[in-house]
Amino acid sequence: MYAALFSQLTTLGSSGVLLFGIALLCRRSLHTFVDAFKWQSLVLAALFVVVGHFGGAPELYFVAVVFFALKVVFIPRYLERLARRVSAERESQPYVNITSSLVIASLLVLLAYAITRPVVLASQLPTRGGLPLAMGVIFIGLFVLISRKNALTQIVGFLVLENGIALLAMLGTFGIPLIVEL
Repeated sequence: MYAALFSQLTTLGSSGVLLFGIALLCRRSLHTFVDAFKWQSLVLAALFVVVGHFGGAPELYFVAVVFFALKVVFIPRYLERLARRVSAERESQPYVNITSSLVIASLLVLLAYAITRPVVLASQLPTRGGLPLAMGVIFIGLFVLISRKNALTQIVGFLVLENGIALLAMLGTFGIPLIVEL
């Protein structure tokens, strides 16, 4: 039951991180872009705490606090100040419209599932259910990076890509003590 709850919580948290990444594609104003990134980072910081607790890795509590301070408090405030300074409140016209972006995002998530399927099938990690979702976040971050014209929204896309890499690394690494314990 302990491993099942851990698996469910990591998959739920990974789904939340992915959903906030997809929410970026529906936004045009930089403020809502930054808000979606902030919420994504908050869910990811909470997921660090969950994996730290269930995975027997108390060092992840410190990582969660630093992650929260940087990506939920400091970076969003800095980006909003920077946007006001350069008068970049809205993405005028992205390279790809919102509807097409959502279709492409769904295809990228399907691609992520196809790519990670062999790893998920071979893995014994309780966190393996979140691995395709983390790869999907990486793909969506890359897509935001290349599909936006405004430099500040591209920066947010890069930060989402970074969140996906952190999620993938955490899910692929910190479920191991639980396996040894079982």
